[in-house]
Amino acid sequence: MFNNIPPITKNIIILNIVVFIAVTLLNSNEVYGYLYGFYPSSPYFHSWQIVTHMFMHGSFMHILFNMFTLFSFGPILEQRLGDKKFVILYFLSGLGAFFLFNLWNLIEVEQIKSTLDSFGFDINGYLAGESVQFKGNSEAILEQQGLLEKLKSIIYTPMVGASGAIFGIIAAFATLYPDAKIGIMFIPVPIKVKILLPIIIVGSVILGVTGNVGGIAHLAHVGGAIVGYILAKIWKKHLYRFN
Repeated sequence: MFNNIPPITKNIIILNIVVFIAVTLLNSNEVYGYLYGFYPSSPYFHSWQIVTHMFMHGSFMHILFNMFTLFSFGPILEQRLGDKKFVILYFLSGLGAFFLFNLWNLIEVEQIKSTLDSFGFDINGYLAGESVQFKGNSEAILEQQGLLEKLKSIIYTPMVGASGAIFGIIAAFATLYPDAKIGIMFIPVPIKVKILLPIIIVGSVILGVTGNVGGIAHLAHVGGAIVGYILAKIWKKHLYRFN
């Protein structure tokens, strides 16, 4: 069965699995720091992380779900688009996921800095490693501490996984095959992807913006899906001309 998978989809799956096994065996914080996708102003950020984060996964279930989804949708799209377009779709969707996720992080960081500045807190000194004192009454100090914890969470918590790239593939599939029906857990009947995908996207936006993420980068999924949709809409007009 694995031999029947088109080459690009197969190689992406193999590469993800090999990287996951290697990183798990190494279990090195230094490796994580180099390859995970950190916020661009984080001291752990490196430019190559915008690509390497797509091949890093936090758990066995994480990579299992992502690779199963890629296995389900990838072959059909690769055969329809061709290998070059499929590679472009995968990586640009992953980049779109990284961009939107960190664009929202940037907005939150600037809001936090502005609020801390209104308290008279020296945020630049704090980020530079200086000893900085909180100002105000106990309630104000608690609020400042909470904001700092949120800021540190953004700066030091990395983004990992192929989910953004795979959401781009799902969105492209929904664009090219809108009436295709798929089955998902807990729903007894198959649903058309043109109905299911918008529901997922709206839910992801709400969860991402409200902060009810549960350790999941929902806005990264949205970023990947947007790129996948745009590319599929562009290519759809020319598929029969070039393929």
